[in-house]
Amino acid sequence: MSHVAVISMGGTIAMAPSASGGIVPALGADDLLASVPALAALDVPVRATTLRSLPSPSLGFADLVALAERVRAEIADGAVGVVITHGTDTIEETAFFLDLTLPDEVPVVVTGAMRHPHAPGADGPANLYAAVRVATAPAARGLGALVVMSDEIHGARFVRKSHTSSTAAFVSPAFGPLGLVVEGDPRIRGVARTGLVVPVDDKVGARLVDVRVGLVTVALGDDGELLRRAGDAFHGLVVAGLGAGHVPAGMVPLVAEHAARVPVVLSSRTGAGAVLRQTYGYPGSERDLLDRGLIQSGFLDPAKARILLQLLLASDAGRDEIVAAFDRYR
Repeated sequence: MSHVAVISMGGTIAMAPSASGGIVPALGADDLLASVPALAALDVPVRATTLRSLPSPSLGFADLVALAERVRAEIADGAVGVVITHGTDTIEETAFFLDLTLPDEVPVVVTGAMRHPHAPGADGPANLYAAVRVATAPAARGLGALVVMSDEIHGARFVRKSHTSSTAAFVSPAFGPLGLVVEGDPRIRGVARTGLVVPVDDKVGARLVDVRVGLVTVALGDDGELLRRAGDAFHGLVVAGLGAGHVPAGMVPLVAEHAARVPVVLSSRTGAGAVLRQTYGYPGSERDLLDRGLIQSGFLDPAKARILLQLLLASDAGRDEIVAAFDRYR
């Protein structure tokens, strides 16, 4: 029988106060469904699974591989949509990982909460209800992974967490949401998927845990000491540059040295916009760095650029394949 699968990974949406102070993971998928009685009135049954019960900073690539496998199993078992409840700290990275590794037309929707279930105005139940409604919407098919928070529908490659505590923390800089949930009805107007799929078989899944991709954020006066100390510890690097993709002139030789050895992707720490290609020409500018072998990330922010590079390296992609993959996000 067709169903909607709800897979719980933990996070604030599944937390409760502990005796020692602070909130900790405490609730499973069944508890989350019980908090949304309106789900019982839907035409399609909802099936709950607790896969992990972790704060999202503690999730790793092995957990994401297990999650993708579970999603594929649910789809093979007839799921018309899949909803994943997840901590918001790394929700955008998990959503982008799923977007890259799950080519199915079936909607995969990730949601969570900014306020835990015992807090005044807890947003988890409303987010879960909206996510299930989006997962069953015909217009959501073929869009890739989506993030639904605060009645907004975001594409995985665009969405970012932009606030530490606001219920309106999730935005898609420069592009906006793909749609809204109005009175429980998804209104979707955009297309998010690029067509890039990086399959994760057993070999790639095992390598994901071992491949190391560093993410270095550049700051004013940076002399590259962090990169220097990294040595050969990484198989690839993402440089979150200043502005449109720039680094201090003093860093250039070190960055170029790394780019001659491993793939180095140039992104921007600003939070919105694409890395430029041909505007500035001074040492450390985007033109200078790209001429020295760095690979531009397009509109992908540093965290998502790292996810894509990690998957590509685990798949034994060569430089030309890596460049072509990132070119899809120009």
